[in-house]
Amino acid sequence: MKAAAKVTAKTDDDLRRRELAQIHIAKSQLQMSEDSYRAVLWAKGRVTSSAELDFTGRKRVLDHMRACGFKPGAAKKGRAHPGRPHQIGSSSPVAAQLGKVEALLADARRPWAYADGMCQRMFKVERVAFCNGEQLQKLIAALVVDQKRRAEHERI
Repeated sequence: MKAAAKVTAKTDDDLRRRELAQIHIAKSQLQMSEDSYRAVLWAKGRVTSSAELDFTGRKRVLDHMRACGFKPGAAKKGRAHPGRPHQIGSSSPVAAQLGKVEALLADARRPWAYADGMCQRMFKVERVAFCNGEQLQKLIAALVVDQKRRAEHERI
């Protein structure tokens, strides 16, 4: 019985955290001022802080925020290619090399984080964007070797 009680307590705590997070996301999405937010907490839950809300109060506050236009799944779209260096497409001296790195990563279906990890291991440089031309040339060579290795592996 004790294990079942622990599971229920953990589930209830997780639900509470998720609902409180949703309340704060709704506050941000609706661009509520602090005074308006506190007024909603008081009107719907008779509390001054969301941490004091019980299950019913959290439900009432979330229902009110949905009625005001909050859309729970409407998260902001992230960047199409997270980690992509800003120099790509510019007239910087390394732009062409970064374009080649991008093409090799796309061919391998790997994210920019993969190239960042390679730069960290090979040059002790945190990100591809911080590499100089010589380092980028070595990175391209390593990615070409990887491309050939994958092509050979696919033939087998």
